[in-house]
Amino acid sequence: MFISNFAYIYSMIAIITGDIINSQNSDSEIWLPRLKNILGSWSETPANWEVYRGDEFQVKCSVNDVFQKSLILKSLIKTFENLDVRLAIGIGNEVFSSEKITESNGSAYVNSGRLLNDIKTEGRTLAIKTDNEKVNRDLNILFKWASIDYNNWTVATAEIIHRLLTNSDLTQDELAKDLNISQSSVSQRVKRGNYDLIQETDSFFRKKIAEL
Repeated sequence: MFISNFAYIYSMIAIITGDIINSQNSDSEIWLPRLKNILGSWSETPANWEVYRGDEFQVKCSVNDVFQKSLILKSLIKTFENLDVRLAIGIGNEVFSSEKITESNGSAYVNSGRLLNDIKTEGRTLAIKTDNEKVNRDLNILFKWASIDYNNWTVATAEIIHRLLTNSDLTQDELAKDLNISQSSVSQRVKRGNYDLIQETDSFFRKKIAEL
């Protein structure tokens, strides 16, 4: 029993399945290269990520990093006017790993894929499904509240949050110089984006996931 449980924990992965909201009213040549660039910086395609049907994608990542990576994707897409993204996080096992992620299987894939369909119907943009209902309940309540903030990021706020999430060592002075704005403007955008709270939420997420 001990060996079996250990094997399950060892093989636990996270799958993010997402789709771009309002993509039909936007030129994919603008946002798609940047999406692929971010996914490609994490791992190789098609084994670990794929974009399919034009505006949907799936990516495999570690359980601990999945919330942060979800917000990296969210903030990236929100830097494009009138675009947003739905993100369904599935956590579980992987029983079959194919050369293409869309042909792999396991509870992580099932949880993520089915969840995306559910949140489309419910009008949600961020949710999680694991094999632990208590963890699901607690984290999804948190995500519902947090999404009120994330969904209302402006392009300017999303850009600041995205840069900080992808490079936490950036100083506000460096951001100000890079974006050609004042340091006080950077500070205001960081506050509006609740960056400190994002970091606290990520820490809480990692502790909660450790209960699985």
